[in-house]
Amino acid sequence: MDIIGKFLQAEINSKEYYESITNFVNSYEIRKGEFEGNEYVIMKIDRDNFIVFPEYDDGEEGVQIPFSQSIYKDKLNEEIEKYAKIKGLI
Repeated sequence: MDIIGKFLQAEINSKEYYESITNFVNSYEIRKGEFEGNEYVIMKIDRDNFIVFPEYDDGEEGVQIPFSQSIYKDKLNEEIEKYAKIKGLI
């Protein structure tokens, strides 16, 4: 399953989202935290390591996280930039 590809399709759909996500990923001041997109969450474990996952709330059973992927900062930045260029956002 291409989790990062699905994340990019769901979240990188405007220049504003692209900038918000890259600012979060690259922020030296934010050492740990979460960026909640439309469908996916980027969990910052530390300054260099992230977990990307979709978060669904069905209202009955609570929040469901069906899958996740860990990724290093440099690789995440590379994938985001490559996708944003393909979409013509940068």
